[in-house]
Amino acid sequence: MTLRQRVADLINKPATQRFIIGVILFNAVLLGLETSQPVMDAFGPLIRSLDTLCLTIFVIEILLKFYAFDLRFFKSGWNIFDAIIIGIAVLPGAQSLSVLRALRILRVLRVISVAPSLRRVVEGFVTALPGMGSVFVLMAIIFYIGAVMATKLFGADFPEWFGSLGQSAYSLFQIMTLESWSMGIVRPVMEVFPYAWAFFVPFIMVTTFAVVNLLVGLIVNSMQDAHNEADNLRTDEYRDDVRQRLMLIEQHLANINRDKK
Repeated sequence: MTLRQRVADLINKPATQRFIIGVILFNAVLLGLETSQPVMDAFGPLIRSLDTLCLTIFVIEILLKFYAFDLRFFKSGWNIFDAIIIGIAVLPGAQSLSVLRALRILRVLRVISVAPSLRRVVEGFVTALPGMGSVFVLMAIIFYIGAVMATKLFGADFPEWFGSLGQSAYSLFQIMTLESWSMGIVRPVMEVFPYAWAFFVPFIMVTTFAVVNLLVGLIVNSMQDAHNEADNLRTDEYRDDVRQRLMLIEQHLANINRDKK
């Protein structure tokens, strides 16, 4: 077994993965503590030293992966994701620029790339994006039609909510989320326009209960497909392993029979 293969086996061991997850979660706690000034006044140097240690472990992990897999490292989107996250953390200005310091919390996202179950969730979401695009276009059309109608109908009397196309779209978005939609917007409008419910109720039925649930259904189906694909992959790997073992057994038996002859 070559050194590269040994390093690859070490990286792929469950114990190594659990260790990396532990370091990620520990580092997340440290980054949270850095937001507390009293804690930093008392333990600032220790927290910064531990943060540097965590970052060092992440860098070593990335380097070991690159050594073990060579250019195959870039064939995995998750490896590229990890490299970008760690690259942001080690930029020369990361400790001085507030924006780059804030982006260090992105290291917590590495839990996604390490945990297979979380990876399946993200992969399912990404797989659902093409279908979601069509739903978003449909929703944009509905919002545009609704915003134009609301501006024409209610803009003169309620300019703070429906005075312009943008204000109407934002108000309709608030109504779609059901946040203070009744007492906050619709009932005041109905005091001036008693039949305004005939506009708002169908809008809520179409957007909140139909289109949004359609999005949820697409995401759930994609996640289920990703889960089934992962199960099929494990089954194929198990089948290949069994086939290889059977071949070794057959070769061993053939060698024994040959020796007897």
